Amino acid sequence: ALTVRFITRRFIGDYDPTLEMIYRHMAVINGEMVHFEILDTAGQEDSLQIEEKIKWGDGFAVVYSVTDRCSFDEVMRLCFLINHIHSSPKRSSGSEQPPVVIVGNKKDLQFDRMVSTEDGENLSKALKLPFYEIS
Repeated sequence: ALTVRFITRRFIGDYDPTLEMIYRHMAVINGEMVHFEILDTAGQEDSLQIEEKIKWGDGFAVVYSVTDRCSFDEVMRLCFLINHIHSSPKRSSGSEQPPVVIVGNKKDLQFDRMVSTEDGENLSKALKLPFYEIS
């Protein structure tokens, strides 16, 4: 839903989070036209599939739901995996780490919240990554 909203500028209520999609999009960022290929994963991959998808990416939004503690608990593992894979000597693109941001989604569902804003902020500080909470 986050990816669809970025591309269409509209919130789509009926969204199947179990479907994996690649979206292509163009946007002007800081006065420059940028072509995006966004892989919206289904979040149900095994370890080998996750590694292949991380190798594919040049930047990452690691998204969890503030209403799902298990999704939050996966953030640190995914961030370490991104760091490990992109710092591998086998990568020809150099040693520069890709941009990574941590995103807590469903901020509007306060009564269903299982992960506090402070939890997200503390994790982002520990990993030295930007953090945002959104709806």
